[in-house]
Amino acid sequence: MHSTKHHLQKDFFLYNASKARSKTYINMREISERFRLPPNEYVIIPSTYEPHQEGEFILRVFSEKRSLSEEAENMIEAERPSKKKKGKRPSAKARESSEEENQFRNIFQQIAGDDMEINAEELRNVLNNVVKKHKDLKTEGFELESCRSMIALMDTDGSGKINFDEFRHLWDKIKSWQKIFKRYDTDHSGTINSYEMRNAVNDAGFRLNNQLYDIITMRYADKNMNIDFDSFICCFVRLDAMFRAFHAFDKDGDGIIKLNVLEWLQLTMYA
Repeated sequence: MHSTKHHLQKDFFLYNASKARSKTYINMREISERFRLPPNEYVIIPSTYEPHQEGEFILRVFSEKRSLSEEAENMIEAERPSKKKKGKRPSAKARESSEEENQFRNIFQQIAGDDMEINAEELRNVLNNVVKKHKDLKTEGFELESCRSMIALMDTDGSGKINFDEFRHLWDKIKSWQKIFKRYDTDHSGTINSYEMRNAVNDAGFRLNNQLYDIITMRYADKNMNIDFDSFICCFVRLDAMFRAFHAFDKDGDGIIKLNVLEWLQLTMYA
């Protein structure tokens, strides 16, 4: 393999045959193998017989010359939205989008009222009304607490509500994440497993390390290591908001921020 520090995706293993592997892949307490390989770069992958289980392993590598090894992980980052090109004539799809925008604004005005802002309960109503139309999602809808969290994460002026622009941004994100969720919910169960969640996070433009993937599983998965649509969206809303918050505090772009206790508590307690 070529030298890489990034987490390897499923495609890598589909198109690259293993150079050595255990002869019998069976469910035993202990499996040990010894291999002799020519000098090269290799990725070594311990695994359990059943998925989503943890186990200890010992790996010894003997080499004539000094060799280096490290865990393959991603840099922690999020893709920035690309700037839209101007000057082109609107396509049919763009015109449909404009009509959808007008309908969307009318619906928002009916829900929000004179102040043109919506709270958590109103957000829950509008999201669940839309989700009901997507029978293939097989979800019971968003919990009120989930919508409170979404409001807090999208609320840029600290009013406890979100305006039309904030709601539009949230809704556009949810639509794109919904497509990703449906892509990985291949059995139409209404959930995706923790391994599929890694690929879904990657498809959404987030690059995380193994520790963060484990945290997501502990926080959002059920006892069977599955993540439902509500938890999936809440996870992505938080990821998106936390990356935006970090970039806002990271004035010099060095990847390090400094917060006082008030800023820290405001950022964590409200979200």
